[in-house]
Amino acid sequence: MGLTVLSGPSGVGKGTVVAAVRRLFPDVWVSVSATTRAPRPGETDGVEYHFVDDDRFDRMVKDGEFVEHATFAGNRYGTPRAPLERRLDDGLPALLEIELQGARQVRTAIPSARFVFLTPPSWDELVRRLTGRGTERPEVIERRLARARVELTAEPEFDAVVVNDDVEAAAARLVSLLITE
Repeated sequence: MGLTVLSGPSGVGKGTVVAAVRRLFPDVWVSVSATTRAPRPGETDGVEYHFVDDDRFDRMVKDGEFVEHATFAGNRYGTPRAPLERRLDDGLPALLEIELQGARQVRTAIPSARFVFLTPPSWDELVRRLTGRGTERPEVIERRLARARVELTAEPEFDAVVVNDDVEAAAARLVSLLITE
């Protein structure tokens, strides 16, 4: 066991699958990213994200506090290095749920990690998921769909692919990858 990196296109359900993984495999440690975006209703600092302002994020980048960092949808996100390294030093399983740009940075920083691509069962299903949220303006959805088209082409870069056709089944497939060498 070690580090598993989960990535995939916008709207594929990474967060939902990770929540199901946590229920199935409570021993897995899931990194909490730092972000410059504002908390959404119901989010708690230090639980879903570490919410920081731009100045603090800049200092963290400058001080080398991130394993990876990227900009997505106008906000910046980064994986704090210290808690991840502590977990890996203890030989315990760790999971990063990050965007493609960040996954590529982690591949450079930690090439021994296992990289898993979460993909939708079909393009139409991805479109349905992104438009069904009802939380974003049409132009934002169009940008996310355009980005998802590009992100889907990255699948061959990954060690394993999990199709998110059913959340519990996808989570079970991801857990099996987490616990095997």
